[in-house]
Amino acid sequence: MTNEDIHYLSAVDLAAAIKSKELSPVEVTEATLARIEHLNPTLNCFCTSMAEEARADAKEAEAAVMRGDELGPLHGVPVSVKDIVAVKDSRTTSGSQLLKDYVTRDDAPSIAKLRKAGAILIGRTNTPEFGWKGVTDSPLFGITRNPWNTNLTPGGSSGGAAAAVAAGMGPIGVGTDGGGSVRIPAAFCGLVGMKASFGRIANFPATPVDSLRHTGPLTRTVADAALAVDIMSGPDERDPCSLPCSGVSYLTELDAGIDDVRVAYSPDLGYAVVDPEIATLCEASANRLRDAGAVVEQVDLGWHDPYDCWVSFFYGGIGAAHCRRPPEELELLDPGLRKLVDVAANLTAVDLVKATMVRSAFWQRVWPLFNEYDLLITPALAVKPFPVGQNNADPPGEPDARHLRWSAFTYPFNLTGQPACSVPCGWSDSQLPIGLQIIGRRFDDSTVLRAARALEQLQPWADRRPVIPSNK
Repeated sequence: MTNEDIHYLSAVDLAAAIKSKELSPVEVTEATLARIEHLNPTLNCFCTSMAEEARADAKEAEAAVMRGDELGPLHGVPVSVKDIVAVKDSRTTSGSQLLKDYVTRDDAPSIAKLRKAGAILIGRTNTPEFGWKGVTDSPLFGITRNPWNTNLTPGGSSGGAAAAVAAGMGPIGVGTDGGGSVRIPAAFCGLVGMKASFGRIANFPATPVDSLRHTGPLTRTVADAALAVDIMSGPDERDPCSLPCSGVSYLTELDAGIDDVRVAYSPDLGYAVVDPEIATLCEASANRLRDAGAVVEQVDLGWHDPYDCWVSFFYGGIGAAHCRRPPEELELLDPGLRKLVDVAANLTAVDLVKATMVRSAFWQRVWPLFNEYDLLITPALAVKPFPVGQNNADPPGEPDARHLRWSAFTYPFNLTGQPACSVPCGWSDSQLPIGLQIIGRRFDDSTVLRAARALEQLQPWADRRPVIPSNK
């Protein structure tokens, strides 16, 4: 098996090849680290290497294979971790000059479970400062680029994780999603990005946006996403919002099919303005689910955009966390984040209560749909990947530009906490990936993943790979 084969094997297939001794954990780890060394100067996915630890862990994993030990479901498989998720004894900077030397003492619950499953942590991936925006560049580590076109953004805030997986630098990247930060880069990079039900994957340490925040995987295949959710799920006493174990293996249920599943397709949720090429591809893909046995109907929802409500919780939370910093520290922040700090400083308790009530009212519009339908399908994003150096898809200086307006389909479902997954549904005429979003009832992650799997079988995407120029 060549290194090129190894780079694009799924996590499921890598784990099977290691268990059968067709591949060794050391071989896989070395191939992945070599890939990172070759391509990271171009893409800037990784901001902190864990190569030394990865090599030591790979040797231990190989010894376990040779002894005939019982192996975990990700034994010897390389996994990257967003530089905002706690990893024990690792520098966790959140992309900020303020934390450039900060080392976390404990693993986040998801990371501890990945280790227990045998995963090899290979490095930390780039994020915008404190994950505040939907593109990936930070004052500390600079710009991350999209493997499909290095002049364009991979999205964010888990853009480093997405670019790494799309470029064959490990089959699973761990990201976080407070307004689309797993699904946005999944759509821009041609990946599966799964935001499981709120609380399905426990969060710790706490953040200012915990009522919106989901930890989730970025992968090239639906099976890898299901396996990652299986592994990372479960309660943790440090997170009072974490859910009990579902008793479901999402990987095992993946091919149960979607016969008679009722699907509502909305092209705009009632308010989004969508690129025509994206609209065409997404509608065609949603309708293809009929071939898998689903009942698909287009719906006119007429919802109102909950952006301002989401802003109060997300930007208000991040900004409020920093508004009492001394001036010399504020000057080190990303200029866009610095402006949000000033806005957050003027928010009141009345503003937060109003936002809480608007959030509740929005849910009262959403849940009745899922009495009639099992799934809601939408475009994942309203736009194609845009140039690096911009914070949003609007032309620089446009007076009504709003961060994440172009991601009008993602942040609503952080407010509701429902499971939502972005999957590739085609490529544009300019050979850029387009994403489709699948949203399920609260706690029904299984049906979301089964629908994603059905689409993957109808129009496979995993064999399509970007051609990446090298700076070396």
